[in-house]
Amino acid sequence: MTMASTIYGPVKSWRFGNSLGVDLLFQTSICSFDCIYCQLGRIQRVTSAQAVYVETERVLSDLMPVDWGGVDVVTFSGNGEPTLALNIGDVIDAVKDHHKKPVMVLTNATMLTDAATRQRLARADTVACKLDAWDDAMLARMNRPVAGVTLERIVEGIRLLKKEKFPQTVALQCMLMPTNIGGIARLAELVAELAPDEVQLNTPKRPYPRAWHLENRGNHDRGVAVETTTLRTITLEDAREAEHILRARNPGVRILSVYGEG
Repeated sequence: MTMASTIYGPVKSWRFGNSLGVDLLFQTSICSFDCIYCQLGRIQRVTSAQAVYVETERVLSDLMPVDWGGVDVVTFSGNGEPTLALNIGDVIDAVKDHHKKPVMVLTNATMLTDAATRQRLARADTVACKLDAWDDAMLARMNRPVAGVTLERIVEGIRLLKKEKFPQTVALQCMLMPTNIGGIARLAELVAELAPDEVQLNTPKRPYPRAWHLENRGNHDRGVAVETTTLRTITLEDAREAEHILRARNPGVRILSVYGEG
């Protein structure tokens, strides 16, 4: 039997091309959010505790057999919130120094008010921060954060990351669903305050697993039988209207949409 790896993919991503995933959590799903749309399903351990969940040497060993010719970007996401891993900076350094591939970190931004966490991300090429809500009530509905996390804390962390000029690109990932689409104008105002380099508009087209499985971190196409359900997505008309509102309020910001506009 092949031992499970902390490395998965490459996964085909509408945003990034062929994305090689790095999972610094691995043992189970671990996150400071329990989003209603998460491709991992319900999060097994909802926490804001930072730790070394997988030893760096294990991750570097798992990177050794990778066919780097088929990799466009190395993405840190995996089984939850990657900034909970205290060794994320060490693994980013290894990818940049030895494999010469661009690095993207997908984060919910809950830990970015911590200066040490931001420093660990300094060599990433892009940090894409989740932003689905414009107030704490919508944050609770969409993202179900661990106790103590507020929208103010998330926004402040993103501001601090932008202020430091590293990484090169700070993006916002906005998941749009019937739950939050009615507040797109308010979300556009918050985006304008944060002034990101890029906004990525998404809707949950991937199935929602009814139970956690290691393979949930990819595209659910690895031959593993996982029971799923389909989530409600926004319509094409809603997507185009949302993009129009965001563009009007944020001229000059690159906006990408899962529906192919921009």
